[in-house]
Amino acid sequence: MLAVIKTGGKQYIVSPKQKIKIEKIEGKEGKQIEFKDVLLFENDKVIEIGKPLIKGAKVLATIVKQGRTDKIIVFKYKAKKRQQTKKGHHQTFTEVEIKEIIAA
Repeated sequence: MLAVIKTGGKQYIVSPKQKIKIEKIEGKEGKQIEFKDVLLFENDKVIEIGKPLIKGAKVLATIVKQGRTDKIIVFKYKAKKRQQTKKGHHQTFTEVEIKEIIAA
């Protein structure tokens, strides 16, 4: 059983008991959330494709962790202009565990 959900401007293939890192969602650890933007649902070779979403389908998940990724350095340099810029960035994320996929 699997589903394709859309959150944070991205699409993810999910299945029960899977942990994924997604864009930051407000909420405390242990809180249950649901994703209603289900694009595709597959169960025992029966595939249902939404146009664009499947009505009534949802994916239930629990927030496992709120965090930030490792710092990346963004360095810009323009030759012969004596211009250089150095910035660091930590991307925030939410790690969720998929509990259940509910079909329409």
